Amino acid sequence: MRFILASSSPRRSDLLNQIGLDFEVIPSRFDESQVNASDPVELVRTLAREKAGTVASEVEGEAVVLGADTIVLLDDEILGKPRDEAEARSMLGRLAGRTHRVLTGVALIRRPNGPILVEHEETAVTMRNLTPGQIAAYVASGEPMDKAGAYAVQGLGSVLVERLQGDYFNVVGLPLPRLALMLEPLGLDVLGVAAR
Repeated sequence: MRFILASSSPRRSDLLNQIGLDFEVIPSRFDESQVNASDPVELVRTLAREKAGTVASEVEGEAVVLGADTIVLLDDEILGKPRDEAEARSMLGRLAGRTHRVLTGVALIRRPNGPILVEHEETAVTMRNLTPGQIAAYVASGEPMDKAGAYAVQGLGSVLVERLQGDYFNVVGLPLPRLALMLEPLGLDVLGVAAR
């Protein structure tokens, strides 16, 4: 059976490779601006489901399609990808010395007749106190520019994090333990796949 990642995120591909899944990438063309949900949990779950659903409707035959969406929340405000270096510095200045939440919605759709499974994961991340010089140096590395919240916990941004409560992989972009549990009812045993 085909396993399809409905995302062009290299980080999600890296994580699936890490657990030995054989998959193909078909990026979703779903327009995220169509979703207007005020509740962050509802937002990530809906976006994940719609991304997976868009790709599932385009493929034929048996397949399991994975959609995911990750957001960074500070005081219930969503911090997206920074538009420029100034915004990246501003975001990191706001996150420094504080705890924020990272939410990821995960959706699995089995073609052709379902089921559709939707879950989410939440992780609390505490940033250490950062000087303006440290923030400027990190932004100058270029790493924050395509990352929600303007940092990458799996890269140089790891040195910015003081404490993490919950699933580390969730902060990278795909909560692997939760994904493995969701795959089991669909007949996909991650440990069996990885052991081959």
